Amino acid sequence: MKQSAERAPLFTDEMEEGFTLTLATEEAARCLLCFDAPCSQACPAGTDPGSFIRKLRFRNVTGAIRTIKENNPFGWTCGTVCPTAKLCELACSRTAIDRPIQIGKLQRFLVEHGWTMGFSPIKNQQGTRGKVAVIGSGPAGLSCARQLAINGYQVTVFEKREQPGGNLRYGIPPFRLSEKGIRREIDEIISLGVTLKTQTPIEGMGGLDRLQEEGFQAIFLSPGLWNPIRLGIEGSELEGVMSATEFLGGLRGDQVSQIEGMVKGRIVAVIGGGSVAMDAAQWAKKIGARDVYILYRRSYKEMPAEEKEKVQALNDGIHFLILTQPVKYTGKVALEGVVCRRTRLGTPDASSRRRPEEIPGSDFEMPVDIAIEALATRPDPTLKEIASVTWENNLISASEETRQTSIPWIYAGGDIIRGPALVVEAVADGKKAAQAIMEHLEGKGE
Repeated sequence: MKQSAERAPLFTDEMEEGFTLTLATEEAARCLLCFDAPCSQACPAGTDPGSFIRKLRFRNVTGAIRTIKENNPFGWTCGTVCPTAKLCELACSRTAIDRPIQIGKLQRFLVEHGWTMGFSPIKNQQGTRGKVAVIGSGPAGLSCARQLAINGYQVTVFEKREQPGGNLRYGIPPFRLSEKGIRREIDEIISLGVTLKTQTPIEGMGGLDRLQEEGFQAIFLSPGLWNPIRLGIEGSELEGVMSATEFLGGLRGDQVSQIEGMVKGRIVAVIGGGSVAMDAAQWAKKIGARDVYILYRRSYKEMPAEEKEKVQALNDGIHFLILTQPVKYTGKVALEGVVCRRTRLGTPDASSRRRPEEIPGSDFEMPVDIAIEALATRPDPTLKEIASVTWENNLISASEETRQTSIPWIYAGGDIIRGPALVVEAVADGKKAAQAIMEHLEGKGE
């Protein structure tokens, strides 16, 4: 085993620095060592922070790393981007005294420290127990694949894009989630004997029935949501109007130079108030936009992005125009401006947030060169033809307990059953489905 270091420098060069070993052990020493730790109960993926923090506090560093890696194949990713303030840290008993343990930072540190040490507690298994196909290589699909692989199943992951990782790779900027870190966690999963086939859209292979004919005994569907919902207002066809999926995916793919050339020195408007909007706005600023505006139809408080994400955006010089609804793009060929209408908050809607109401006669126009619509995403419309399972509200219906669909040998998880959701929830879906698939193939399930 390689000698450990105070800081793990190899996988986070694009991100803010994390904890050192000294800072991590000092933070762990604040833990109250709760019986039946509430932080562990609050983790959807079952990462068990109560256990790994306890082990770190008593200097059992490898034991702490082992706990994370055994429970969560994306322990580093979740420790980095998971909204811990709304989950495990919110449940932390220490909040009754002063402030919660910084669980996410501890989790990220421990995984990085394990990489630096060369410590890998999960071992390869020979796949002989059955053959399973996974559609999509995001966190849900790869979590399912890993759980099956370490239990001796032959798993093949089919990915439509050039690189694995799903939204982790194509939807999150490198200053929030390092490319090297993503690659490391994915490589660890593939090394367990998982077969990965990229640039292999399932629709080009004859569909799911064809996979069954080829000997796959079960299928886990986790294709994600890649079809962006658009405003559909006048002028949407103008050059310079794009979705956040196109913008972020292009910068993570093969359009870096083209998009940087479009944005540098220009005025950018990002429409939306979620995490994706904050990511798009900050990345536009970092690649040279002159000014970046976030246009949001509700108030600052109603923005679904995490508070720390909004503060980071403000600190980066992003301008927030709240209670503002775009109603028209202007320009002849290329975008020249956005006509906006002021809004006010009315009664709460289905999301429990106050509904925005447009104010007549309040229109104003602002000059804009690039507009990025960061609204929401939905399934590829061709997916329903391929997956003839039961759908509800444009999402696949799957059992809460097993993630089994209306077809017994097909399971599903991630955003395709939830809508846009958290990485930690996708990991939980993959683990839950893997367990159900194993029981089904061994004759213990339905």
